[in-house]
Order: sequence, then structure tokens, then C-alpha cells
Amino acid sequence: MSKVSDAFKNGKAFIAFITCGDPDLETTGRAIEEAANNGADLIELGIPFSDPTAEGPVIQGANYRALAGGVTTDKIFDFASKLRKKVSIPFAVMTYANVVYSYGAERFCERCRECDISGLILPDVPFEEKDEFDSVCKKFGVDLISLIAPTSSQRVEVIAKSASGFIYVVSSLGVTGERKEINTDIRSIVDIIRKNTSVPCAVGFGISTPEQAKNMAEKADGVIVGSAIIRLLEKYGRKAPSYIGEYVKAMKDAIR
Repeated sequence: MSKVSDAFKNGKAFIAFITCGDPDLETTGRAIEEAANNGADLIELGIPFSDPTAEGPVIQGANYRALAGGVTTDKIFDFASKLRKKVSIPFAVMTYANVVYSYGAERFCERCRECDISGLILPDVPFEEKDEFDSVCKKFGVDLISLIAPTSSQRVEVIAKSASGFIYVVSSLGVTGERKEINTDIRSIVDIIRKNTSVPCAVGFGISTPEQAKNMAEKADGVIVGSAIIRLLEKYGRKAPSYIGEYVKAMKDAIR
């Protein structure tokens, strides 16, 4: 079992996404500590990018604020390395192919290993093009997380068979952001996944309430929440970490 998969070893996993550097890295660190202390099982560290195509307006705003504040990929790696002294749950990075390309894939994955970052999520890399990243990830012991969307249809089986760490099940078409309803037949997608792999799967995109989290966790192995957490950072700024801790606790309690 990989370190990423360890997030699922004690039952349903709660995965929190946080854009690093919004409003600053010191606040990001406190927010992550609060999330971990209140039940988060894995943290997705968002490395901001100027054109975050998979993100809705909430996380887009966080990307722009972080970049305007001067955050860089190197600063985030240094930050993650220091944070490791306080937080032991698995980390995965979520960013875009151009960020990894410009940094250098080998150097990027080597830094992940040095900082004890166990997973990499690249939402703009199609399954058919993942090998050039996956081979480098494997070299440095990093899981390249596979995404399965409602439009994956016949490809679900193939994607599942090659997955590692966990499978990110995209709940809805479109970009990230809270949704009042999730109408995708998640159970059918998860059934196909489970017939083809023992790798756990978590549902993301649109989950923001305890009721939604409970519903999705009944169908999958965990839930992923980003926009609702970023909205707290947008609203409360440097005072947000305590609110994030309360929110994570409520969400984790709902899926236990």
C-alpha cells in the first residue's frame, strides 16, 4: 500500500484541497494543521497556476491571490518540507502540466520525494498522455493520481487497472465549485472501478455539505473538498484556519 493509499486504511477518507499561498504560506500552514488535527486524512497541496482550467471562480481566485502574493513552486516545496515536522498525514500536489514541464518533471518529482509528498494530480493531462509523467513519478516513488469523469464511459475499466494511490472520481461535468445537487450515477462508476482494481476511490468536484459528503462516502471510499474550504479562506483570510478546522470536523463526522 502506498502512502497515498494509507489515507483510506482507517475507513472513509476526507481529503482537503488547499491552494498554497492564499493569502500567504503561513496561513496555509495553519489551515493544514487545523485540517489534519480535525480529521483530514490527506491534504492536496494546490500549486497555483495562471490558467487553472479545471477550476471554478472560487479556486481561480485563490490561484490569482497566491501568485500575486509572490508564491512560487520552490517556495511551496520548502514550505511543505518544514510543514512535515508538524503534519504526518499524506500529501499530494495538485497542479497543471505546464507547472511540471517548466520546472522539469524529474526535478519536480525529486523535490516531491525530498518533501515527503506522495501523490501528484494533473487534471489537464488526458489518460492517453499520462505515461510521460507516470514514468518519472514511479522513478521517485510518487503516485500519479488517475481521474475518472462522468464522460470516461468505456475508459473507466482501463483507467482503473493502471491506477495507483487513489482514483479521483469527478462527480460532475464542468469545473470545481460547490453544487446544490450531484446527479451523476457515482455508484455505477465506482462499481466498475472496484471490479478492476483494489485502489481506493474518492469523489470530488461539488461537495460542500455534510449531507453531500455522507451520500458520496456511502458510494465511494472517500470525499474530496476544495472550493468550500477556499471560500472560508476568501471570507476570513488569516483568521480562517480555526473555521477550516470546525468545517473539516463536521465533514469527517458526517462520513465516519
